[in-house]
Amino acid sequence: MKSVQVNLGSRSYPIHVKSGLLKQTASILSDQNHGQKWVIISQYNLMELFGFDLMTELNESGFNCDYITLPLGEASKCLNEFGRVISQMVEIGCDRKTTILALGGGVVGDVSGFVASSFMRGIDYYQIPTTLLAMVDSAIGGKTGINIAEGKNLVGAIYQPKGVLIDPVILESLSKEEVMAGLGEVIKYGAIWDKAFLIDISTWLEDIDSFPFEDAIRKSCKIKAEVVSKDEREGDLRRILNFGHTIGHALESHLGYGKIRHGEAVALGMKCAGFISQKLNLLSKEELSTLNQTINRLPLPQLPHINGNHLMPFIKTDKKSEKGVLNFVLLDGLGNAISSTDVTEELIQESLKVLN
Repeated sequence: MKSVQVNLGSRSYPIHVKSGLLKQTASILSDQNHGQKWVIISQYNLMELFGFDLMTELNESGFNCDYITLPLGEASKCLNEFGRVISQMVEIGCDRKTTILALGGGVVGDVSGFVASSFMRGIDYYQIPTTLLAMVDSAIGGKTGINIAEGKNLVGAIYQPKGVLIDPVILESLSKEEVMAGLGEVIKYGAIWDKAFLIDISTWLEDIDSFPFEDAIRKSCKIKAEVVSKDEREGDLRRILNFGHTIGHALESHLGYGKIRHGEAVALGMKCAGFISQKLNLLSKEELSTLNQTINRLPLPQLPHINGNHLMPFIKTDKKSEKGVLNFVLLDGLGNAISSTDVTEELIQESLKVLN
């Protein structure tokens, strides 16, 4: 099977992308089955859609597989749920040889990865993402975490999976709105790394019914794998993956989680970042037009009037701020992202006009 490789020395792992892959999970993982306990961590609705069939196939293939479910929503990324999962793992007989299968979107992947990083001081896990957003972003790179009252993902670890199994057929179970929102992250990869890919995405979006999701996912994974392989812990290069996220996260926080999808917020954040890039003479007007034209092909939500003074506190407390200095990701031409500390509050405020 043709795979994308994340190259991290002894912690390297493959990303498999293929339609129908979920039904081949048992054969793909057979070499890793040594009689240990396997645990699918998911949500009950996903277990009904795919998980119970997957568990049955694994058990019929000689695996010893059980499951644990998380509640729906961001609220499950909390210390209480983390503790409950750990306790359940002990109850069903898990030990340091146990392997976790994280079947779900970003929330399931974040919690499962953090559980894997800390149970018995670290056990193996695989990501099986079920949303487009997770397929191209959160399932790759080893970022895990849970939320506390003081903020998102403030407790966690960078802990790489043993592999990522992506089946684009799963997307057929999602609403069109959910899939379209995930395309915001796909556009990001073209914008920051590969201009030709961005042009392809723009063309593909003209006819969403024939959008080549498998090709787009594989290309997005290849770009993220390349970035993570060069900078695992976000010391420098990996910051470019945050293009559109500074203002995107602020929109999510300001409007309230659930009011706007993450991919939609990132898409709007990219429009602002593109505006700033053009104002700083890094991006030509023609390139900005190409970026915006591509983003505008997504059915983005109509926002209430955004008051920059209300948004700025969220921007200033962004995780990408170090010692009070904000690292803002800009485009120095399409396909070439850079991290800048020269973006002023005034320029950010001006960029927010593109949202109104």
